[in-house]
Amino acid sequence: MRMRPTLSWTPDTGLPPGTTDLGPVADALSTGGVVVLSGAGLSTESGIPDYRGEGGSLSRHTPMTYQDFTGGAQARRRYWARSHLGWRTFGRARPNAGHRAVAAFGRHGLLSGVITQNVDGLHQAAGSEDVVELHGGLDRVVCLSCGDVSPRRELARRLEEANPNFAPVAAGINPDGDADLTDAQVAGFHVVPCTVCGGILKPDVVFFGETVPAQRVARCRALVAGATSLLVLGSSLTVMSGLRFVRQAAQAGTPVVIINRDPTRGDQHAVTRITLPLGTALTTVAEDLGIPVDDPTAA
Repeated sequence: MRMRPTLSWTPDTGLPPGTTDLGPVADALSTGGVVVLSGAGLSTESGIPDYRGEGGSLSRHTPMTYQDFTGGAQARRRYWARSHLGWRTFGRARPNAGHRAVAAFGRHGLLSGVITQNVDGLHQAAGSEDVVELHGGLDRVVCLSCGDVSPRRELARRLEEANPNFAPVAAGINPDGDADLTDAQVAGFHVVPCTVCGGILKPDVVFFGETVPAQRVARCRALVAGATSLLVLGSSLTVMSGLRFVRQAAQAGTPVVIINRDPTRGDQHAVTRITLPLGTALTTVAEDLGIPVDDPTAA
């Protein structure tokens, strides 16, 4: 039986409420050297739901754990069937105004790094460079036996060929690219092996219950250690993989500024939490700083 990961926390009612004052964001960025830490809330305006908050996917969906995935062929069949369908939608997502604003800040030399908890690749698609994907990326697949890494689009093609009549209707798509399907809908789905060694394929992402590679964590810690401030965008900071960097910054006396509509687990370490929608907030700050943000609708 699948165990639900520990993915919740109790907000501290003694903290001040959020604000709509964007001054601290503009002040932080104007000095340069800012490190961005982004979460699922940054991608909701691209049509990818977040885990928590109103309508968050955790209300109906338990993410796949590493233990389940490696523990049996049935769990892997369920995952790949759901993920294959989800990829058709997930892979078509495009950067929103928030991603484009972050990329603009980077182009103008205001950022020293971007760390994302997201696996959607939208920061890079918007033009951000040297993004640290804390939890990996869904656009890659890794073999658990030989370590070969291959493009997700190639696996999608192979899965299409192996399952030509697979076209169920999903109840929803989740932040990890997993579609909501019933057991009956995934029955009979054919999983394909590694083309190099015949081993088990896994998306190149960190599942719940899996450890973020130590080298990746060290890189993030180095970025945070050199930051003038840490700007958290759209993360509840519920899981330690992101919260540890907020704690690191706070312990070093580095200001932490959070933009998130709901309270976060890191609010006690922040100088402020801003409750505005991310796209609106970041483009407003860009305008105030005189920084143009790419408009994909422009001729």
